[in-house]
Amino acid sequence: MKHEYLLEQMKSRMPEKRFIHTRGVAETAIQLAELYGEDPEKAEIAGILHDSVKYAEQEWLRSIIVSQNMNPVLLDFNHELWHAPVGSYVAKTEFQIADEDILKAIEFHTTGRAGMSKLEKIIYVSDMIEPSRKFSGVEPLREKAKIDLEDAMTSCIKHSISFLIEKKQPVFPDSFHCYNDLIQQRGKVKE
Repeated sequence: MKHEYLLEQMKSRMPEKRFIHTRGVAETAIQLAELYGEDPEKAEIAGILHDSVKYAEQEWLRSIIVSQNMNPVLLDFNHELWHAPVGSYVAKTEFQIADEDILKAIEFHTTGRAGMSKLEKIIYVSDMIEPSRKFSGVEPLREKAKIDLEDAMTSCIKHSISFLIEKKQPVFPDSFHCYNDLIQQRGKVKE
């Protein structure tokens, strides 16, 4: 079974706590995929692989961003963001994942972006609400995810942006574009 192989590969690449998180993201992604009519297998694969290089050396991550001509703006932001686009590259080159939707879900699971697919939203939300996450405000996000994926995604990106602003950290432009796109898709902003 490919999923078991991928899980074994992830277990050897990360601490136990992160592996528990990874399994939680995959399981949450399956549930949301089933709820919202997305392919559960694709959701599981993206969930398993989303943090595949989270613990890779910073210089190696940088070298992949440069050598693969990824968005150079990434290098102006915290290296914590780098594992997502490099993880997408690794999913494609090391694990032979060819499905562009899975690759984009991995690539944008930390920042979001304008024009996200349903799978991308499922992985972004699953990463934030999986069962081992413990932060103030996670329960309302979990409840929203059971009712409306768009509302959950909007609330999750808003939470992420607000957290960064509160910590006086820069916010990657894709996150603002994601939030604006979600709001504009829903029509007139409510007063």
